[in-house]
Amino acid sequence: MTTEIVETNPMRALRIGKVVVNMSVGASGDPLDHAMTIMEQLTQQKPCQRVAKQTIRSWEIRRREPIACMVTLRRDKAEVFLEKALQAVGRKINSKSFDKFGNFAFGIREHIDIPGVKYDPQLGITGMDVLVTVERSGYSIDKKKRGSSKVGHKHLITPEETKKFVSSKLGVKVGSINE
Repeated sequence: MTTEIVETNPMRALRIGKVVVNMSVGASGDPLDHAMTIMEQLTQQKPCQRVAKQTIRSWEIRRREPIACMVTLRRDKAEVFLEKALQAVGRKINSKSFDKFGNFAFGIREHIDIPGVKYDPQLGITGMDVLVTVERSGYSIDKKKRGSSKVGHKHLITPEETKKFVSSKLGVKVGSINE
């Protein structure tokens, strides 16, 4: 007979650390401006541009040319956007979308799949990637300038813990694509 130990330590509780939303359009100019406008409407936060790391002549991309935009959401903004984004994918995430540190990512094919978003013919339709970082209290210990330390191996998050957290707290079904 195995019993599951209920976690009573508040330092072991999982939470959403940040949500990073990325739109890569592959070209500068109007397509990037439209993507930045769409992202600002979705997140109520000004996105920053990301540049190409290398030149790819067949795609007509030059090094250091802005080709994408991204925004990082934290706290309440992150939870509100994540709720909408999960509705856009039908509250299903592939089990292969989780990394070994317990973070997960998924893609949205068209931004108009997000509830409450209307199609604007001047802006067009773009997709996006959503990356979610899951953390525990005490994770900021390795980011401190003074008195920094490593996060202990017992305090790290496993993919199984994140899958349980996502399915219980966010109501997401985790499994393969075919299910």
